[in-house]
Amino acid sequence: MAPRKKTEEKASGNEAADMILHYLHMQNRPYSALEISANLHNKVTKRKQIVYHALQDASDSCTPEQLAALDTQISDLRAQTSVLVAATKSLRCTLASLNSTLSTASLVADVQALDTEKMKILARLDGLKAGKAKKVTQQEREEVEREWIKCGRVARMREKIAVGMWRFIEESVPDRERQEELRESMGLDE
Repeated sequence: MAPRKKTEEKASGNEAADMILHYLHMQNRPYSALEISANLHNKVTKRKQIVYHALQDASDSCTPEQLAALDTQISDLRAQTSVLVAATKSLRCTLASLNSTLSTASLVADVQALDTEKMKILARLDGLKAGKAKKVTQQEREEVEREWIKCGRVARMREKIAVGMWRFIEESVPDRERQEELRESMGLDE
């Protein structure tokens, strides 16, 4: 069985009010009763729908000159942000193109592999030019041709069987759409 949660005692009366006031001063914005209760981890009981806000001193407010200076600072920061976002986008595109290209090490390895393959092919070609290739006798050639003819006959017979089976399926399945699905699922269009 899972252990029971420890129940925290809820603040009462003035203690709750002090806790709420301290929290509102720290956050410096209004909250509803539900938000305060949730943010204080239910140490304060939920009250009816009340919005709490802390009274602020008039001395904390800014002068019009300070507000204008803050507005210019905000507009400057927004302009810098848009420039930096464009630069970031450009750099990410450059990074993506660099990541998509092969590295020098992989290019060198690929070139070496291709050179090795080329040498093997050239060695085989030299052997063929020098006459070291095994010659096919007349008997072997006739045997291969007989096998080819036999395989051709088997393939034509199988094709006739497939065509006959498909006709039977077309007669059995009247729906044209279903016939196309069957044909595709059997791989007959390939």
